[in-house]
Amino acid sequence: MGSLVLTDLHASVITDDGELEILKGVSLTIESGTTHAVMGPNGSGKSTLAYVIAGHPKYRVTSGSITLDGVDVLSMSVDARARAGLFLAMQYPVEVPGVSVSNFLRTSVTAVRGEAPKLRTWVKEMKESMVALQMDPSFAERNVNEGFSGGEKKRHEILQLSLLNPKFAILDETDSGLDVDALRTVSEGVNTFRDQSDAGVLLITHYTRILQYIKPDFVHVFVDGRIVTSGGADLATALESQGYEQYSPASA
Repeated sequence: MGSLVLTDLHASVITDDGELEILKGVSLTIESGTTHAVMGPNGSGKSTLAYVIAGHPKYRVTSGSITLDGVDVLSMSVDARARAGLFLAMQYPVEVPGVSVSNFLRTSVTAVRGEAPKLRTWVKEMKESMVALQMDPSFAERNVNEGFSGGEKKRHEILQLSLLNPKFAILDETDSGLDVDALRTVSEGVNTFRDQSDAGVLLITHYTRILQYIKPDFVHVFVDGRIVTSGGADLATALESQGYEQYSPASA
């Protein structure tokens, strides 16, 4: 059993006017084989949490710690975090013109696994993963995210997830911009990965609709840079009817 542990994590974003504190003391433990959903209103710091775990240079950790199986994550570079088993599916994946999906994926897998997969084996592995996500084989020859629809971008993120097979996956608003069919397909991809790998999953979302397909073990309400309450899957149901207002600083 592995664990990703955040302890009293504080972090700021670097702006032209100086630093602005976003994370204000986040403590969270994610064990292997468990799925945690972090829910909260816009601007509460949910995406910042994802980027800080992944090591985005725009953010600076001012205090607290992140450990992966007891090893200090904050001392690692971004690529070292990926090799150690952390994966981030971004809300807004970037375009990489001139680089095909196939080459991008094979290069990524080589970096994480430490050796390049044999070409024949790789093509078979990639095609099987694409079929599971209902992706046309020609998709592999397109440039990374260039001209992709919202659904295609998210499918590509989950394709990366299935091939890289990380220990812990952070999914930042994976349901954003998806229609009902794409949401179902992407969710099935996440569930397949989770069932086959026993990985830990941190799912960041505004809405409960994705939780109809990806069942969380724990739900955390994130407001003003911190977790204000936690519970089981029934907490998400309560949020659907009651909203986040009761957890706002003004209400408190």
